Amino acid sequence: MNNQTATFWEHLDVLRWVIIRSLIVVVAFAVVAFCMKEWLFAVVLAPASSQFITFRLMGSPDFSIHLINTGLTEQFMTHMRTAAYAGLLFASPYVLYQLFSFVSPGLYQNERRAAYKIVGFSYVMFLLGTLICYFIIFPLTVRFLGTYQVSEDVTNMLTLQSYIDTLISMCLVIGVVFELPVVCALLGRMGMLSNTLMRRYRRHAVVAILIVAAIITPTTDIFTLMIVSLPIWLLYEASILIVPAHPHPLPKGGELK
Repeated sequence: MNNQTATFWEHLDVLRWVIIRSLIVVVAFAVVAFCMKEWLFAVVLAPASSQFITFRLMGSPDFSIHLINTGLTEQFMTHMRTAAYAGLLFASPYVLYQLFSFVSPGLYQNERRAAYKIVGFSYVMFLLGTLICYFIIFPLTVRFLGTYQVSEDVTNMLTLQSYIDTLISMCLVIGVVFELPVVCALLGRMGMLSNTLMRRYRRHAVVAILIVAAIITPTTDIFTLMIVSLPIWLLYEASILIVPAHPHPLPKGGELK
């Protein structure tokens, strides 16, 4: 179908099939993840154990975190929700491909090449943020909050739902935070940001990064705070290298290299 002569309803029909195909693939991956229950929760629950690879490499002392279930349907619903998130994560390359194939006919050739780079880099950065959260940020948060006690007379009883919700939300947040270089690069190419400005406000950025890190990991452990802050600060410094010193807004249809 010629994108320039297609009607609104024809575009809508193409979009409908893009959404349907994407949903089918997401559901297929989610069903596979649901059927692989033991493997799925071996991965998801691993950071709650002192035998997790991160704690072994750190030489962390043994600790014990016990998860409980308080609702009749909670475990089943948690299983479904976790499988759905896993299905979306594994199917995301195909979903991005489908969405890009829908919008690419309306782009210039140079815009299409730039879009390939932006989408690919964004996906890689999101995955990198998710992995750093899973292997570093979330385990340290779980160890602190899961073993913290105001008194020895008070025993921690963490629910499975609380654990899973925290893991998923933190992975999503860190994944989005790792899009910082992509956002800065786009703002720079649009003429709205320069590395001179970023250097000028570097001290302010460091304070903001510490505040964001403290919100992401609400612990009093300075080591954990630094572990979270360091990659975000490195992303900011990398963004300075990506953003041009003297941005010039691109003309319509201009090339984005």
